[in-house]
Amino acid sequence: MKVTKRALVLAPHPDDGEFSTGGTIKKITSEGVQVWYAAFSPCVKSLPEGFDDNTLFVELRNAVKHLGIPDDNVITYDYPVRELAAHRQEILENMIELRKEIDPEMIFLPNSFDIHQDHKVIHEEGVRAFKNSSLVGYELPWNNFESKSNLYVELSQSHLDAKLAAIAEYKSQQFRNYQSKEFFESLARVRGTQINKEYAEAFEMIRWIY
Repeated sequence: MKVTKRALVLAPHPDDGEFSTGGTIKKITSEGVQVWYAAFSPCVKSLPEGFDDNTLFVELRNAVKHLGIPDDNVITYDYPVRELAAHRQEILENMIELRKEIDPEMIFLPNSFDIHQDHKVIHEEGVRAFKNSSLVGYELPWNNFESKSNLYVELSQSHLDAKLAAIAEYKSQQFRNYQSKEFFESLARVRGTQINKEYAEAFEMIRWIY
């Protein structure tokens, strides 16, 4: 990971990056890597009643502060949740602009096994737009019937704590059964055990350029 100077997280929705990659983001920003975070939908239709339409984008900006991403490196788009497929070309064009502006060496995006319709679009267009970068597919277990874990990032307790603090900023999403400290701690322990470490995050290595 230390060979990378600029990384970009492609998140279909706010919180996808934190859920999947939060510990790794904290680790690489601590090592001096510049990280940008692009979220493609405010997910208005997924918000519980009573929350402002911009809630998830506000929570996103609060969350990534724990991970070392400056506010200026957060990019948001206004595509409707669960309808990204209808805006595939515009999303590709957004990604091409990000490629020109940031020139990222590493891209974190949904893995190729993710069944969510929005995640599938971001994966496919991300691979297309950033085919000349290293591509790393992140896991969201509730969206995967199967997955490939062939890249692991060891996490320290401080990396995991930062991830949990970021996730906790999503007050609007606390009704989801997977948004619990216990779940993410357990997943980090499982992934760590697979590489004989205490904690880790696992990824699908799609393409690696060194």
